[in-house]
Parts: sequence; C-alpha cells; structure tokens
Amino acid sequence: MQKPLPFDAAFVRRLAEKYPTPFYLYDEKGIRKSARDLNAAFAWNAGFREYYAVKALPNPYVVEILKEEGLGADCSSLPELMISERVGLTGEDIMFTSNNTLAHEYRKAVELGAIVNLDDLSHIDYLKQHVGLPELLCFRYNPGSAREGNVIIGKPEEAKYGFTEEQLFDGYRKLRDAGVKRFGLHTMVASNELKGEFFVETARMLFDLAQRLYAQVGIRIEFVNLGGGIGIPYRPEQQPVDLKAVGQGVKALYDSMIGGTALDPLQIKMENGRMITGPHGFLITSAVHHKNIYRNYVGVDACMANLMRPGMYGAYHHITVLGKENAPHDQIVDVVGSLCENNDKFAIQRPLPKVERGDLLAIHDSGAHGHAMGFQYNGKLRCAELLVKEDGSVKMIRRAETADDYF
Repeated sequence: MQKPLPFDAAFVRRLAEKYPTPFYLYDEKGIRKSARDLNAAFAWNAGFREYYAVKALPNPYVVEILKEEGLGADCSSLPELMISERVGLTGEDIMFTSNNTLAHEYRKAVELGAIVNLDDLSHIDYLKQHVGLPELLCFRYNPGSAREGNVIIGKPEEAKYGFTEEQLFDGYRKLRDAGVKRFGLHTMVASNELKGEFFVETARMLFDLAQRLYAQVGIRIEFVNLGGGIGIPYRPEQQPVDLKAVGQGVKALYDSMIGGTALDPLQIKMENGRMITGPHGFLITSAVHHKNIYRNYVGVDACMANLMRPGMYGAYHHITVLGKENAPHDQIVDVVGSLCENNDKFAIQRPLPKVERGDLLAIHDSGAHGHAMGFQYNGKLRCAELLVKEDGSVKMIRRAETADDYF
C-alpha cells in the first residue's frame, strides 16, 4: 500500500537542486486543515481551546500559522515560552506544562500570564517561594493503575509525571487556603493513540474528578485539559482518529455529567502536537550507497540525527521513492544513515522499488517529533526546514546548520 504525497516528484527534485538534502518539507495547507478539523469537532464547547504542543515542531513560523487558526501554545520549557511570545501568544493563550521545573522557567510563565500547570505537590511551595502564586493554577493528574497508557508514554504508575489522586485533593485545598481563585485540571495518559474512545474515557475521568473536587473541596474547576496524544496513521493500512466521533462522545458525557450542574459551563482544552503537524511533514533524503552483505542496505544522506523515532522507538515511517511510486516493491532492504550506531535505520526489511544512487526518498509523517528531536552525535548537522505555503511557493523557515556552528 502507498501513502499519498501533497506534491509530486518533479516539485521535490527542483527543490533539491536549490536546497541540499536532507531537508524537512512541511505542507501549510495540511497543517491548517488539521487545526480546523479539531476545532470543528469541539465547536459545541464555547470554551474549547487546542494548545499546540510546541515540543512537536518548535518553529516560530509554524506556531504563528497555528495562532492564526486560533490555537494556543502548550509549552514545557523557557525557549518554547519565548517562541510563543515572539509570535504574539501571551496570557492564557499559553499553557505551561513542565516537570522538574526551574524557578526561572516558572517566572517567565507567570510574567507572560500563562496558565501554569504544576506537576508535583511540592511545586506549590517552590512556586510560592520563588515567584508567587498566580490567580489561576492547574494540576496534572496521574491516574496510576486506574488507567492504561501505551507504548510511547508507558504505564502511568511508572511515569514521573503528575499528582496522585490523594495529592490532587490535598493540593487544591492548599491552593484554596492560599487564596488562589481559579482552578484547572489536566492529565496526559497516552501518546500516539488511535482509539478515539480512549479520549472520551479521559473526559469521563476528569469530569468525575471535577465533580468530586467541587463536592469535597468546594472549588469549581474552570477547565479540564484532556491532554494530547491523538495519534496519526503512520502505516498506510491504519485509519486516522475520527475527530467528530470523539467530539460527540465527549459532548454526550458533558451533557450527562456536567450540563445543568454548578460546574456548567466547563471549558474543554487539549494539547495535541502530533496530529496537527505530524502527517504534513516529510524528511527528504537522497540515496547515496548500496551495501549487500547478510542483508541489503540502502544508505541515504539523512541519519538518525535528523529523525530519531525509528531508532528510539522502533517506530514505522512510510517511505516513498519519488518517481517510483508505481514500480514493483520487490527489493527487501534496510534504509540506513551514517551514524556509528546500528540502530541508525529508517526502515528494516522494508519492501521498496529498486533504489538507485541519486534517487530521492520521502520519509512520511515526520512533521512532529522529527527535526525537533535532532541531535549532533558524530558531529552531525541538523538540516533545513522548508514550508510549502498555501499558494505553492516555498520558504526556508530554518537554515541548515554548518560546521561553523560548532565554533
């Protein structure tokens, strides 16, 4: 099975004549559509807001596009806060969800007026000591064995993130007694999840918690953040999450659990990254070498330093040999980079058409956790990022590193 591309081989080859491979190529039209589809699915909730997970693709040009679509920014570090500020996102346009957080990061978030989402009970006193408690605070809930995670995020009870339920209740009492007036509730229990019902059940869990917090602690939760984690179909046989069904499933729970109660209206927030930009980014790389020993290898000029997901997670990324989409996929190869590490592979025993030196390969679904996770082992250089704009023109939105950057 093949996965479609939003551009043809001739278009990419012309780009490769101007910009040396490897490079990332992002499709603005697709990114905007993903943002609009998610917003439409939750349009029934007047307070709905998607906070794009900046960690997925921390490029100011992309964050600015998403700002234009009404998205906020989910940040977890000082530089991510600075990127958001630079494109004009401030105040409650930003949600700051971090862990093991340093005082200067909290200080910047509070200065911006961001929604601060605390990760640990002890951080209440830490924030109060170093910065002061803002009017609005949120806690990240870790349900432990009450919920199952998945491969990428792991079991909640083994994760370093969030409050236990007991700590959650103690924490809100502490905030209430300290004079905090506004409260949010957040969780994040899955990553790259393709089962839409998972997110509906997350909403049920948070709605229930909000009810019990109101009854037992006397605080009214202003919003619940369902987290991110909506997956994308990396494999051609997989189907995307039905966003409309998720939105309607959450609405049905809202109507039965929240509607008409003291918690109504309750705002719904999310913080997806992968589903917004992931399918609309491609790592373009050139075939350079072939090696035939115990296996057959195709060597390309990109490496794990450009895209670590396959090496780190064993993740599947579909590969198209541009111009050979309809050729027989009768060669079984490993597609590899040049790092001095044997997990530097983009594909293992993958059927592909015959690849010749100079062929261009497009590695699909690289628009999230791709360039962002780049590194410089072996003295490698991170590659350029290009944006295909809605009018078909191309803009370089991050230059490639050069050896001079090391000095």
